[in-house]
Amino acid sequence: MSNIRYSVVVPAFRENGNLRPLVTRIFGALSQVNSPVPAQEVEVIVVDDNSRDGSVETVEQLRREGYNVRIIVRTTERGLSSAVVRGFREAQGDNMLCMDADLQHPPEYVPAMLASMSPTKQFALGTRYAKGVEIDEGWPLYRRVISSGARMLALPLTSASDPMSGFFGIRKETFLKARNLNSQGFKIALDLLVKCQIPNDAIAEVPFSFGVRTEGESKLSGKVILRYLEQLAELYWYRFSAIIVFLVILFFILFVLMARALLSSYGGLDSKAQSKY
Repeated sequence: MSNIRYSVVVPAFRENGNLRPLVTRIFGALSQVNSPVPAQEVEVIVVDDNSRDGSVETVEQLRREGYNVRIIVRTTERGLSSAVVRGFREAQGDNMLCMDADLQHPPEYVPAMLASMSPTKQFALGTRYAKGVEIDEGWPLYRRVISSGARMLALPLTSASDPMSGFFGIRKETFLKARNLNSQGFKIALDLLVKCQIPNDAIAEVPFSFGVRTEGESKLSGKVILRYLEQLAELYWYRFSAIIVFLVILFFILFVLMARALLSSYGGLDSKAQSKY
């Protein structure tokens, strides 16, 4: 029987330069005396979209050095959200964490994120918007504006402080409740928060300071932003479809009643006009 209780899923594409420091820092943090989670109970799963940049060889070398890490190479699928879903489905642990490979999610926060999940806390959210937390000053202004705008658009869907965060965890049994996940979506955390119907009091928020990418390239593009807007539209329909249908029906009924009233009014005026002659 496996003694793995925690799984860290890392979606990656051309992130070979970051994999070694990421894995060694994760297990370094878990090996600290004050770590709330034992290193031997944790696995790291890299889900790579066929980068062909040496990532497979790096992971194999890390395994030979004793790190509990494995890599899944996808050749027919692409995209961050679907990579996270694939990793969660293959995870051995009951407590699953997603984090970026670019070191913008500091590995030193992994123990706290994993430990924050429990039967009563189904979702762990690394938040950049807690009191006293600042996004790294090297983060471009346009990225800050995009992040804040995306967060505001999601407010009607969840009260979570940072639903745009890619640093989040979820319990396995909660993840398995999700239906119709958007594999092409921009933010899988938001999708899970809505479609797993996670109550506000079941979210554990862990403040963290966002870092700056040191290797590889950002995946943010106009196409990704457009996909996020499409994802928002789909989530709004998923959450509020019954209300939208009700409002449409109500509008139709009011329209019919108003039309009848106007027709009756005009009919009455016509009758009066004819009676004069």
